[in-house]
Amino acid sequence: MKAADLREKSAEDLQELSKTLARDVFQNRLKNFTNRLDDTSSIRKTRRDLARVITLLRERELPPTTGTTAATGIATKPAKQDVPAPATRPSAGEGQGADVKKKKPSVRAKKNEAKQP
Repeated sequence: MKAADLREKSAEDLQELSKTLARDVFQNRLKNFTNRLDDTSSIRKTRRDLARVITLLRERELPPTTGTTAATGIATKPAKQDVPAPATRPSAGEGQGADVKKKKPSVRAKKNEAKQP
């Protein structure tokens, strides 16, 4: 099922198609579980068709964006906006981190120091 073919259908037709595809997905999974499904790829194909239909329904309920092309109605990438750089964190000697205690050396570090002459 092609998305271009689905775009020509009305919203009511797409609603009905989504219900039948959801039922088909369930039936295919049930048949696969009971070893009665001959073509296991039909599960994947049906799921993808259902996703296409749901996507088209969602596109139709959303308001059109400014970056859509007139012929296809597909949204294009919006223009990049100026975003301020993230604030840098203060170093350990400045601000809140200045009063943090240093870690104690581990037992292994103490043994290694004792071994070295």
